[in-house]
Amino acid sequence: MTIAQPATRPGNPRFSSGPCAKPPTFTLDKLADAPLGRSHRAAVGKDRLKSAIEGTRELLGIPAEYRIGIVPASDTGAVEMAMWNLLGARGVEMLAWESFGAGWVTDVVKQLKLDAVVKTADYGEIVDLASVDCDRDAVFTWNGTTSGVRVPDGDWIADDRQGLTICDATSAAFAQDLPWDKLDVTTFSWQKVLGGEAAHGMLILSPRAVERLESYVPAWPLPKIFRLTKGGKLIDGIFSGATINTPSMLAVEDYLCALDWARSIGGLKGLIARADANAQAVFDFCDARDWIDNLAADAATRSNTSVCLKFTDPRITDGAGFAKAVAKRLETEGVAFDIGAYRDAPPGLRIWCGGTVETADIAAMLDWLDWAFRTEIAAQSQAA
Repeated sequence: MTIAQPATRPGNPRFSSGPCAKPPTFTLDKLADAPLGRSHRAAVGKDRLKSAIEGTRELLGIPAEYRIGIVPASDTGAVEMAMWNLLGARGVEMLAWESFGAGWVTDVVKQLKLDAVVKTADYGEIVDLASVDCDRDAVFTWNGTTSGVRVPDGDWIADDRQGLTICDATSAAFAQDLPWDKLDVTTFSWQKVLGGEAAHGMLILSPRAVERLESYVPAWPLPKIFRLTKGGKLIDGIFSGATINTPSMLAVEDYLCALDWARSIGGLKGLIARADANAQAVFDFCDARDWIDNLAADAATRSNTSVCLKFTDPRITDGAGFAKAVAKRLETEGVAFDIGAYRDAPPGLRIWCGGTVETADIAAMLDWLDWAFRTEIAAQSQAA
């Protein structure tokens, strides 16, 4: 039996959770003014880098007293830099509910060899945030890219905390309202949410984090690429456009264009509204069907960017195989690319709903998902 295909295709079938879709107005021509072949230490390079830093501050509403730096190795580099520089001064709690958070646990326990309190939750769940001891340092992801679970708010973080909060916010920045007064270290990367090019990380430090850096020396040696202080003082240049290693000025220009687009659609509020609308379209789709559901069990913790789904139809005997087959059908038809679940996550789909994605494209893709599911179920029945 042939099942009729939907009449409408997404204008942009790119729903990858990283690198994410470019802003809808993106063209390569927008990068024509990039200072290629110029030193990033020249005036023009420093100016572009500083513009990226201050544009980030403006759009995200980061307090003036917080320091923002561009660092190497994407979000991973920024998180590692924070942990290797700051941890060890006091006890630490590692909070993990998805694969990247689990990676930070491994680094702290097996590489830094700290006696950490580790709190974990299964995919789709979140740890008991009320149990976190805020007099210890805490490391956590705000939005679990591979599980679709996000921190609902920052109310669990004490205002009078003695410890530092180190937050991996790479798939939350520019899509969720981060409470800066609760966050001492925040990291993200350009290829998330705004669709920038990869390899660069952002490291945001509160005054409390800077104080720790200037008053504490870790017991372990720091590689040159990780060093944030010299002579007991913060290396100020990192936070004013003088990067630790050579940045791609093409990637910088791309990020600046994304920031310009974000301003044009209403800044952070506009970005959040677009992500919320995209995610709600997926939520409504799941609510109207009995064969698919959100991986995040609690609606209050569901991500509005990396929306993770699971198939629940009892006729499916091979969950991983079925999910891959559905994703393959959608890719073959050119209507949805890169929506398979992360390799360490439960079988299912992962749909990026950040602000660079058009809601009309989400709606069109979901019609095709319905088609792909029914087609694959029919094929499975015939094979049996």
